Amino acid sequence: MTAPLLEILPDKPALVQRALTLVVDAIRNAVADHDYCTLALAGGSTPKPLYAGLAEQDLPWEKLYIFWGDERYVPIDHPDSNAGMAKAVWLDRVPIPPDHILVTPTLEDDPAASARQYEAMVKSVFGGLQGTSPDQIPEFDLILLGMGDDGHTASLFPHTAALAVSDHLVTVGNKGDDPRITLTAQLINQSRQVLFLVAGADKQAALAQVFAPSGDDHAYPSRLVRPQGELRWLLDRQAVGNLDLESALQP
Repeated sequence: MTAPLLEILPDKPALVQRALTLVVDAIRNAVADHDYCTLALAGGSTPKPLYAGLAEQDLPWEKLYIFWGDERYVPIDHPDSNAGMAKAVWLDRVPIPPDHILVTPTLEDDPAASARQYEAMVKSVFGGLQGTSPDQIPEFDLILLGMGDDGHTASLFPHTAALAVSDHLVTVGNKGDDPRITLTAQLINQSRQVLFLVAGADKQAALAQVFAPSGDDHAYPSRLVRPQGELRWLLDRQAVGNLDLESALQP
C-alpha cells in the first residue's frame, strides 16, 4: 500500500466536481489500459450529484461494468435503494449495456443467500474479464466509498462480524437489526484505486480516529481500507474543521 492521498476541498460542490474529474480520468485510463473499467459505487447523498454529473459525460459506456460496494436490503424501487438512486440519476440515462449493471440482489428473505449470489455474480464477471479463478480475489479498477459519522464504510459497521470475514468477497453487514449486502474489506483492498468522498461537520470525530497513527480498526472500520493500489480521500472543509490531517499522514 502506498501512502494515502488527501485533498481538502472548500465545500461539497467543489468536492463533487473534483470527484467527477477523478472518476472520468479513472474510467478513461482503465479503458485505454485494458479495454474495460470495473467500478463499484457508493450509496448515500454525497455521491448523488457526482452520478448526475457523470450522466452528462461522453464516455465509452459499453466498456463499463457497474457494481455496488454495498446495498440496503430493500427493493430497487425503494427510496433507500443505492442502485435505484444511481439508475435514476445516471445509469438509466446513458447507453451502458444492461448486463453490465450488476445490481445487488435483495428480493429474497435470506440476506446471506443474496450475498452468496452477488459474490457469484462478481466472480463470473471478473472471471470473464480478468480470467480470475474462483479462489482469486478480483481487482476493481475503482471503488467509491463514503464514511459515516461512526467511521463505517460500505456496510462495514463498527464491531460487527462482517469486519472479520476473509473467506468471502461479499457478506452481510448489519446496522443494528437492518441487514445489508457489502463487499468485504479484503475485496475492497484488492482494488487498483479507492476513492473516499466525505462531507459534513458530523464526520470530524470519526476522521480524527481514522487518520490517527494508531487506533482500533474495528471501532472505526474505514481504517481497514488499505488497498494495494491508490487510496485517495476527498474531504470538504466542514468535514475537516480544525483537524490537522496532513500531519497525520506524514511518515
